[in-house]
Formats: sequence, C-alpha cells, structure tokens
Amino acid sequence: MTQRIVVAGTDTDVGKTVFAAALTAALGASYWKPVQAGLQGETDSQLAARLGGLPPERVLPEAYRLRTPASPHLAAEIDGVTIDAAGLEPPATDGPLVIEGAGGLLVPLTRETLAIDVFARWGFPVVLVSRTALGTINHTLLSLQALRAHKIPVLGVAFIGEEKPESVRAIASFSGARVLGRLPTLDPLTPETLAAAFTDGFRKDDFLG
Repeated sequence: MTQRIVVAGTDTDVGKTVFAAALTAALGASYWKPVQAGLQGETDSQLAARLGGLPPERVLPEAYRLRTPASPHLAAEIDGVTIDAAGLEPPATDGPLVIEGAGGLLVPLTRETLAIDVFARWGFPVVLVSRTALGTINHTLLSLQALRAHKIPVLGVAFIGEEKPESVRAIASFSGARVLGRLPTLDPLTPETLAAAFTDGFRKDDFLG
C-alpha cells in the first residue's frame, strides 16, 4: 500500500505547513490538506507547493475549502457547508502521500468528530510538529498522550524553532517518543533554504518503511 504520513501539530501556526512542505519534497510525495479553513491570502496548499517546489499534480485538492478562518466545525457552519467526517478518505496516489491536519489534534471537524478521531480511523503514522518555545513540554506531552490513547502510531516529534536541548530531552525522556529532528527559524524562508535545513536536521530514512 502507498505510504501515507499524517503531519499533526501541538497547536495552530506551529509550523506544520513548512515542515510538511519540506517532508513532501524530500520524499518525492504528494501533499493533501483535507480541510482548509480560511481562504484569504496564501492557503496551506499554496504555501506547501511554493516552499516544497511541488508541481501542481502533487498538490491534491482539499476535500473542503472553507472561507471563514476558524475551527473547521464553526467555519463550516458559518459557510453553510456540511463536513462528512466519516466519509473523509485520502485520495489515491502513485507514490507517498503527506497529509496535513488542521490546527491541533483535538480540533473539531464537526460537532461530533475531532481531527484525532479521523486520524485514528485511518491508522496512518503521525509526525507531531512542535515548537521549541516556552510551553512546548506540556503541549507536546499532552499531544503524545492523546495520540497513544487513540492507538495512533507515532513516527516521532519534529521540532520547529531555536535549539532548546533541555526541552527536547525532557519530552523524549517523559514520552519515549523518537526525536526526528529540528527545523530552525529560517530567514529568508525559501524552497532552497528549507530543503537545506531539512537535509541538515532530519534523516529521510526515519520517515520511510
């Protein structure tokens, strides 16, 4: 079966899209954002395509495109859209597929279904993206507990931000999760600087198999 990886975050705006773009490019994969809430400016799919240097055929259309920038369940209600969470299934691809979640793990997709419920139904391995900033230990450990409570396989944690070795050590020690690597804050953030930082900070083999 085609390899599929879910990129989830400890929170919104944690850096999931930047990491997902780098991972998609490194694996030669396709990218899919099931639910996009907020269409003003550059969407996550457009950002991933630009930063990953992805051709159009490897950026798959969202299942739901919601105008309102809010939690998907609320954005859908405001926009007059019904999200069918039970019918949300990844599209078929010829190669690997990187799936980016919306916000954190416990974001509601509907009044009855959280994002993590869909991830559990799929059963695909998850990469948890976490900040290195203050508060990351609590947020990351809680997110890892939630994934394990739902029996979702965890590939490991990918950190975004400045080097904070003590926070990373604490998370690894308390959770037992694998630390996959870290993307530093990049200025400028371009396809070239992102690809180089991913190569320096991660091992592609950790995401394969």
